[in-house]
Amino acid sequence: MSRMQRPLVRLLLTTLVSAALVFSMLVVAGTRALGQGREVLSLETHIPLPSLKGRIDHFSADVKGQRIFVAAVENHTVEVVDLKSGQRIHTISDLAEPQGVFYDPSTKHLFVACGLDGVTKIFDGDTFQVLATVKFPDDADNIRYDPRSKGVIVGYAGAKQLRKREEGTGGLGFIDSNGKETGDIVIDAHPESFQLEKSGLRIFVNVPEKKEIEVIDAAKHSVLARWPVSAEDNFPMALDEVNHRLLVGVWKPAQLLVRRRVYVVTSVGYLEVFEQKDADHYNRIARYPTPSRSQTGLFVQEWGKLLVAVPAQNDQSAEIRVYQAH
Repeated sequence: MSRMQRPLVRLLLTTLVSAALVFSMLVVAGTRALGQGREVLSLETHIPLPSLKGRIDHFSADVKGQRIFVAAVENHTVEVVDLKSGQRIHTISDLAEPQGVFYDPSTKHLFVACGLDGVTKIFDGDTFQVLATVKFPDDADNIRYDPRSKGVIVGYAGAKQLRKREEGTGGLGFIDSNGKETGDIVIDAHPESFQLEKSGLRIFVNVPEKKEIEVIDAAKHSVLARWPVSAEDNFPMALDEVNHRLLVGVWKPAQLLVRRRVYVVTSVGYLEVFEQKDADHYNRIARYPTPSRSQTGLFVQEWGKLLVAVPAQNDQSAEIRVYQAH
C-alpha cells in the first residue's frame, strides 16, 4: 500500500477476457449473517506488540518455522513474531517505511520493500543480516514471488530523473533469489497489488492513478492490455484462476478480499466473511467485531489461520489477532 491512510474497499469481479462484469458487496448491520449456527472463524489468540506505533502494512509467513514478518510502516520496523509462543522475537529497525515483505523458504531470505527511499533490502532469515540492497526510484511496495525465476517482483513508483522515466510512471522490478536486479517493466503509474498467473505468463496489475488494470506479458516485459476500472482507488487484488476471475478491491466505497472464502478486514470495526457460491456470486456468512483501523491481514493456507493487524490506539497497544478458520 502507498503511504496514504485509507478506508476500505468495494469488490469488483472481472473476467480475465474482459473488464465488463462488476458488482459490489456492501456492509449491513448485525453481528452474524444469515443466522448460521456453524462457526466460521474462532479467535485463537492475541499477540501483543507493545511500543509499536502507527499503521501496519503487509505480512509474510515462514510456514515451517511458525514465524510471521510484519511491516510496521510508521514505526520503520519489521516485527518478527513467533506463532508458537505468541511473542515478538526480533525487530529489524531503521527501515524507511517498510511496506512489502516476502520470506523465501527455499533460500531463507527475507525481502523488505521500503516506501520512503525506494529500497528493497534482502536479509538472512535467521541472522537478519543485510545480504543485498536494490534501489528503485521511489515507493517500493508490493512484493510477489515469481515461480518461473524463483525470485521476486517488486512494485515501485518512477521518478523523473531516474532511469529516464517520465514523472508519474512506475514499474515492476525483478530480483533474483540473491538480490540481483534482473530486469523491469514500465507501468503507466505507481502499481498497487498485482497477481501472477500460475498456468500462464500474464501479470495483472492494479494502477489506481489511471483507474485501470494493466495486463503484462511476463516473458516479453510488455503491456498486453489496459482494462478500465469503473471505480476509484483500485488497490487490493486476488486471482481466481480456476474460474477465470480477477477480484479487485476499490477504496471508494469500502471492503477487502481473498478467493473462495472472502475475508474482508475493514477499518470501520468489522471482519466480514463471504463465501463463494459460484464463479460470480458471494454470500456473506459471518461478521466479527474488530477494533477500528484494523485493515490489513494475511490468510496462511497451510495453517488455516487468518492474521489481522490491529494498530495501537487510545490506551491499547498494537497486536496481531490470530483466527482459526473452520
